[in-house]
Amino acid sequence: MIFLLNLAHFIVLYSWGDDMTYLRRKIDKLLFDWKQDKGRKPLIVKGARQIGKTESILRFAKDNYDNYIYINFVEEPKYRHILDNGYAVNDIIKNISLIDPNKIFSKSGTLIIFDELQAFPDITTSLKFFCIDGRFDVICSGSLLGISYQQIESNSVGYKTDIEMCSLDFEEFLWAKGHDEKMIDDIYDHIRNQKPFSQLEMSLYTELFIDYYVLGGMPAVVRTYIEKGTFEGTLAIQRQLLADYREDIRKYAYGLDQARIINVFDHIPVQLAKENRKFQISKVAHGARFKDYVGCIEWLKDSGIIQVCYCLNYPELPLRGNYDERKFKLYFADTGLLVASLDEEAQDDLRANKNLGVYKGAVFENIVAEAFYKSHLPLYYYKKEDSTLEIDFFLRTKNDLIPVETKAATGNAKSLKTLLNSPAYPDIKRGIKLGKYNIGWENNILTLPYFCAFLLKRLLADI
Repeated sequence: MIFLLNLAHFIVLYSWGDDMTYLRRKIDKLLFDWKQDKGRKPLIVKGARQIGKTESILRFAKDNYDNYIYINFVEEPKYRHILDNGYAVNDIIKNISLIDPNKIFSKSGTLIIFDELQAFPDITTSLKFFCIDGRFDVICSGSLLGISYQQIESNSVGYKTDIEMCSLDFEEFLWAKGHDEKMIDDIYDHIRNQKPFSQLEMSLYTELFIDYYVLGGMPAVVRTYIEKGTFEGTLAIQRQLLADYREDIRKYAYGLDQARIINVFDHIPVQLAKENRKFQISKVAHGARFKDYVGCIEWLKDSGIIQVCYCLNYPELPLRGNYDERKFKLYFADTGLLVASLDEEAQDDLRANKNLGVYKGAVFENIVAEAFYKSHLPLYYYKKEDSTLEIDFFLRTKNDLIPVETKAATGNAKSLKTLLNSPAYPDIKRGIKLGKYNIGWENNILTLPYFCAFLLKRLLADI
């Protein structure tokens, strides 16, 4: 069972410790609702590293439990021996108490947190036994790095609930900036009713959006920006995160060519900057072949570091199975990290003049891909062979396929109009164009400014 993190929740800044602010997240309400469920099962919170998983779980534990036990398998590797006597709950509790007698297990109201799951994935096998035992609530948290559930003896299928968490989306960023749900509802009302924004609204929302795609949603970056009120220090944090990701690849990429994974990771900005943003493995290294690199791409995707957008065989429903696994675009899961990976000249021009140069289209496509991914929308594009016809993304309702074009500059959306006006594409009746526009509707094309992308799933539900 997988919960989707699309619950609206009022977000503000909270004190976290003595000198650190806590950015409340959408997962906060999800965790609260999980605790209210009498039939709750052990929970696994997964996602890329440093996106705030542990922070949110500990905040939840402090606010909702009289007693909680926190175990970190990276910081305290001695706890990797708690399964030495088997998976019975009593044996696990006994071994934890032997290691640290100060950890008290109350008969009721105790939450056990197993953190850094990737360092000891076998602990997931015990979740079945914790679920059947029923005395303790259990939350596991860990990066997706290097975890292969197929290698685990049993991963407690049917006895756990999985959540995948991401870095802050634009909605959470707005909350962190002090804007409440009223602003989000107002933006959505404009979209739903095709009501153009005022000049003041466009200016405000666009400025917030630019700040967001420069910063991205990594909590450490956003927190520094909020506390200082400037971009000071944020680029250094982003670059350290990129360095940490490379170090994680060397640490966790078991059985794969780590140099190849890093090569793929480093080539994403370069290949996105091309007019044809399709990722070409042949450009990664001399003589590179698909079969040698497909595992590297899957590893980066499974780790939550990148997202893969596959090329449809033909723009029609259904989408599942209707794509070419050898044709794809790669995007960063966090656009701020993409921006931080650009060359020095692009960095200076972006921060000083809000100009992205040759990377303009790449960044705007990435921010839309990120918005869709964080809304749990699948990523597909279409490029017709021997033709200029190309669509950046697709959405769908129950019966309709909706092409989405992104424009770094104003344009006439020629490909979008071709799909709408041709009888060869019966599933396509309307389209969406995202760019530096106000809201408009003409010839079955809904035009929206980029900052509206995070609300498109909500729009699809209403449609």
